[in-house]
Amino acid sequence: MTMAAEKAQRAYDIVVWGATGFTGRLVLEYLVKNYPQGGALRWAAAARDEKKLSRVLQEIAGPAHKIPIIIADSENIPSLRSMVTSTRVILTTVGPYAKYGSGLVEACAENGTHYCDLSGEPQWMRRMIDSYQATAAQTGARIVHSCGFDSIPSDFGVWFMQREAIRLHGHPCKQIRMLVRVMKGGASGGTIASMTQAMDEARSDRNVARILVDPYALNPEGERKGPDRRDQTGVVFDDDAGSWTAPFVMAGINTKIVRRSHALSGYPYGRDFRYSEAMMTGAGPAGWSKASMLTAGLGAFMFANSFQLTRSTLVKMLVPKPGEGPSRTERENGFFKLNFFGRLADGSLMRTSVTGDRDPGYGSTSKMLSESAVCLARDALHVDGGFWTPVSAMGESLFRRLIEKAGLTFELE
Repeated sequence: MTMAAEKAQRAYDIVVWGATGFTGRLVLEYLVKNYPQGGALRWAAAARDEKKLSRVLQEIAGPAHKIPIIIADSENIPSLRSMVTSTRVILTTVGPYAKYGSGLVEACAENGTHYCDLSGEPQWMRRMIDSYQATAAQTGARIVHSCGFDSIPSDFGVWFMQREAIRLHGHPCKQIRMLVRVMKGGASGGTIASMTQAMDEARSDRNVARILVDPYALNPEGERKGPDRRDQTGVVFDDDAGSWTAPFVMAGINTKIVRRSHALSGYPYGRDFRYSEAMMTGAGPAGWSKASMLTAGLGAFMFANSFQLTRSTLVKMLVPKPGEGPSRTERENGFFKLNFFGRLADGSLMRTSVTGDRDPGYGSTSKMLSESAVCLARDALHVDGGFWTPVSAMGESLFRRLIEKAGLTFELE
């Protein structure tokens, strides 16, 4: 039996790994509501603690639920292999991925199982790409990192703007800058844990430190160069937006994903295409003051998170722990709006925006991740096995799902 035939006969379309965590629970809630058991989509829930998983499923789907359960452990490789060979797609929320995710990626790559996650850890993603790209290409496994707030809105925001530029002007923008206009809802505990993991690795390994600051660190081998420089670190006035700007904490992963998408697509915007991200804070002295405070606050947080003493006290007081998060009301009242400013070759300016209808770190992220998994499982995609980005793997198919199912809006302004 060929691997393609074997995959077609697997028991499930999707297995949700990490189903007892905070984001994993949100994914379960979304699937129960939108893809109930007995329908066309076959899915199961997986975790390492059977009693906890059973309790979570009863809370979400009721005591009479028929959701299949799989028990596996990130430190038990045979259990991971058994899990990935039962399904066509693994959706994983178990991070930090550098600590808990490598064995799962290896198992998926070796067994031709598609995979999506929420990783914002470029140093780990680079290791996975370098280690398993050839294997995934051979088995047909599509491995797609960063399928949440980092980095779907950025990846598809650029894709949408360039599509509109070509439609309206006949050629793409030569430069795009994304500015976060408003964002109600904080970063997840998992995001903070991933940042902490990356900082710890960077202190002990100079190669990791270089990857974190290299704009093209996630590009394919031999394509890790271009015109962009390091992400913004200070206060800058943006003439196109008429606003002061501050560094955006997620730019370090988003910009790398956008550049990888561009490279994997064959550089359709030209090898001189440039991309950057920051946070908009407003005009005048008030805007400058806000940008200065945000910059100083980010610097102070990064400094405090660099030392065990301050990390264990101040940082833990300020951010949620992995597995914790905002209430349902807070998630549903959250939202985000990102503005994209594009410069065409003739110097003219385009504006587009991406809006999400839930808080970015949890409510919106869980919907984007869920629809990414469904897209990998059910849609006719036109890429072979290997490590992809959301845009380069799923393109138009996921774009439609984001609009119709995940609450994202893309607008030409």
